Amino acid sequence: MAFQTSTHISKIRSMFSFLQFLASPIIGSISDVVGRKKVMVICLIGISLSYILWALSGNLLIFILARFLGGISKGNVSISMAIIADVSTMKTRGKGMALVGIAFSLGFIIGPLIGALFSLWAKNKTGHWFIAPALFALALSVTDLLFFLIFFKESLPKAKRTKHFFQSFQSAKILLNAKDLFNFTAVTNIKQEDLHILQRLGLIYFFYLFIYSGLEFTLTFLTHHTFGYTSMQQGWMFFAIGLTMALIQGGYVRKIHSSKTKSTAELGLWIIIPSFVSVGLATGPFLLYLGLFLYAVSTSMVVPCITTLASEHGSEKQKGIVMGIFRSLGALARALGPIIASIAFWSVGSKITYLTGAVFLLWPVIALRNMQIKNK
Repeated sequence: MAFQTSTHISKIRSMFSFLQFLASPIIGSISDVVGRKKVMVICLIGISLSYILWALSGNLLIFILARFLGGISKGNVSISMAIIADVSTMKTRGKGMALVGIAFSLGFIIGPLIGALFSLWAKNKTGHWFIAPALFALALSVTDLLFFLIFFKESLPKAKRTKHFFQSFQSAKILLNAKDLFNFTAVTNIKQEDLHILQRLGLIYFFYLFIYSGLEFTLTFLTHHTFGYTSMQQGWMFFAIGLTMALIQGGYVRKIHSSKTKSTAELGLWIIIPSFVSVGLATGPFLLYLGLFLYAVSTSMVVPCITTLASEHGSEKQKGIVMGIFRSLGALARALGPIIASIAFWSVGSKITYLTGAVFLLWPVIALRNMQIKNK
C-alpha cells in the first residue's frame, strides 16, 4: 500500500515537473521577443487559475487539470533568472542568482510549515476541506501578481530583444526534444567553446538534480516510516533545511567573487556526497541531522553557482532561452528523479538507495572540476 501510494504521488509530482520541462524553454524564448513582463504576467495569471481549479476540484480529473495548468505556468522561474541576467553584470550576476536561491529557501522554510498546519487542521475534517488551502494559495498568488504589475519595470529593452519569433524559436522540435535541449541547439551565434561549456554544465546540473530530487522526495517516507515523524515534525525539519539554505545563500553565496563561482560549486558538489552517506546510514537523529545539514549547505551553493556559470554564456538577446533550457533540464531531472528514487526506496531500502546515490554523485563534481571555464 505504501509503495503504491508513494508511486502515485511521485507520478503526479513528476507530471508537474515534466510540464515545466516542456514550458520553460518556450516561455523563455517568447520573453526574448515580447519582453519579460508580459510573459511573466500571463504565467502568474495561469498560476492563480490553477489554484481556482484546485478549489473546484471535486474529482481527480479536475485536480490533475489544475496541476497541468500550474506546471505549465511555473515556467516563469526561467523568466525570473533571465531578469536577473538582464539587470546584472558578470561581476554581480552571482549575487542575483543567490537572491533567487534565497527566495526558494524562504519558500522551503514557510511552505512546509503551512502545509503541516493545514494537515493538522484537516485531520478530522470531512468533505471538501481542501478548498481552504487552495484559497489560501490563491490569495498569495493574486498578491504576487498585483505586486509584480505595480512595481516591476521591464528589464529587457526593445533594442536588445530578438526581432522575430522564428529567430527565437528555431523550431518547436528544438525546444521540445530532450536531445536538442541537452545540446542547447536553440542557442545560436555562439562560440563553439561556449556552447560546449553550456552543454557540459547542463548535463552536470541535470545529473545532480536527478539524484538530489530523489532524496528530497523520499525524505518524507524515511522520516515517517523509520523515525516516526508526524506531519508537523516534518514541517519543522524542512523549516530547518530552508533556514540553513537562506542563511548560507544570504550570508555567503551572494558575496562570492565571480572568480570563485566555479570552485564554490565544486565544494557544494563534494558536500552532497557525505550528506547521502549520512542519511543512508542514519539509525538515530545525529547522522540524520548531519546529513540534512550537509544537504542544505550543498543545495545553497550548487544551484545558484552553476546557474550563474551558465548565465555567462550566450548573447544578451538569448538569455531567456538559455535560462529557459537550463530550467527545463532541472525540471526534467525533478520529473524523473522522484519516480526512480521511490521505486528504489521501496524495492531495495533506503540505505542502498542513498549510498548508491552517493557513489553516482561523484561524477558531477569530477566533471565540473575537469572543466576549463574562463572568467568573463
